[in-house]
Formats: sequence, structure tokens, C-alpha cells
Amino acid sequence: MTDFRSEDGDALFVRAAGRAMQVLGAFHQAGGPLSLSEIATRAGIDRSAAQRLVHTLMRMGYLRRGPDGRGYLPGIRLLDHTLDVLRLDPVVQKATPVLLELRKTVRERVDFSLYDESRLVYALRMQSKRETFYATLVGHSVPTYCTAGGRAALSVLPEDTAREIVQRTALERFTPRTLTDADAILEEVHRARQNGFAVVVEEFVPGEVALGVAIHRGDGVPLGAIHVAGSLSEWTPDAFVNQVSPVAVEAARAIIGSL
Repeated sequence: MTDFRSEDGDALFVRAAGRAMQVLGAFHQAGGPLSLSEIATRAGIDRSAAQRLVHTLMRMGYLRRGPDGRGYLPGIRLLDHTLDVLRLDPVVQKATPVLLELRKTVRERVDFSLYDESRLVYALRMQSKRETFYATLVGHSVPTYCTAGGRAALSVLPEDTAREIVQRTALERFTPRTLTDADAILEEVHRARQNGFAVVVEEFVPGEVALGVAIHRGDGVPLGAIHVAGSLSEWTPDAFVNQVSPVAVEAARAIIGSL
């Protein structure tokens, strides 16, 4: 979670605003409503400050009570800001019509995510017939080191920068096939740099093959990535790559050319 408490001698930093963001950030990865004590602990503030901030955020619609009045949940007002992010982001604007056409062509799940160093945050999700609840949610984030879009994004960076990001990331094993050795991961990033796309087979989701292509402006900084995912019950990895890579790369070029 981003540390909004850190002032670093910044005279313009508003501590109260930073603490409010910490309270909202307390709900990241939460499994349900949080009590006031849980919010205080997760936000790294004392219970008295948490109580005042929770009260204020509830008055403004950014927090609400959980079922039966127990605990707290994010408020519906936050969705207004989600809409603002998506409708005003120039990359999302350019990517949307291109990815709609890509989805029609490949007839598999197509996602677009925004780059945030060690993670990607989904901004567009165009579903296939095989989905779970969380796979449909905009705002869900995934690591860069073990996902196709993440490795594609890392491949745009200078090699030293990509290595630094991988080495400071907690390399968790999501499936038996997840690579957790930094050098092995960087080899896959290098392969993506050569091919123009990355492929991941069952490293993040069991039974899934995914292909990712980075979106960038040619300045060595990734903006995001296209992800296309298919089921290994319907595809071999080679067949999936042969079918999907040409159209996914062409879609990425169309988006990049429009920026």
C-alpha cells in the first residue's frame, strides 16, 4: 500500500489528507467490512484519529456501514472517481475501440491494464465465457513479474530498471509453475523484448495461457499492456500464440500510433 504518511520535508504535503488516504487504503485486500480498530491498524494511525477520519469520510459518502451496521466498507462515492480515471485517461480512451475489435477477432478474454511498476491495474476487461467474479473487476491488480502483460511491460524498460523492479518485488508462487527466481524471470522478460510480446502458461492462473503486449510511447516507459487469455482445455500454448500474437501486436501498434 502506498505510504501517504511520508512527508519527506515537503512543505506542501497535507498530513490530514494523507491520513484520509491511508484510511481508504486500509481496505486494499480486505476480505469484508473492517472494524474501527482494524482500520486504525491497517492505516498505521491511532484509533482516535481513525474515528474522526472514518466519521468524516462517512459524512462525505466515501465510507459506509457494513451489513447489519457492523464494520465499515468503501462508499459508493468512490465509484465517481473510478469513472473519472477511466473516462479521462487518454490511453484508455484510445485503447477501448481497438480492444473491442480485438475481442471480436480472438473471441477470448481481452484486458487492458495500466502500468504501476511492480503491478498492473486492470482498466478494461472484456470477458469470455469462462470467468470468475474477481476476473471481471476493473481496478483488480496483478504482479508484473509473473503475468504476460507484466513481463511485456517490463520488456519496454531498460534492462537495469526491469531488474531492479523484479529484485525488489516479493516473488510469490501462485501456482506450481510460477517462476520465482529473478534471473529466470528476467530471461522471460528478455524473450518478450525480442519477440514483441510475452507468453505465460499457468504461472498466475492454473489452466490458462496468456499473451501480453506492452503499450508505450517509445521512450522506454510502459503505459500499460494488452492481455489476451485462453483455456488450455481448448488451446495448446503454441496454437494460442500463433493465432493471437499477430492480431494482439497489431492492436498494440494501432493504440501506440494513436497516442
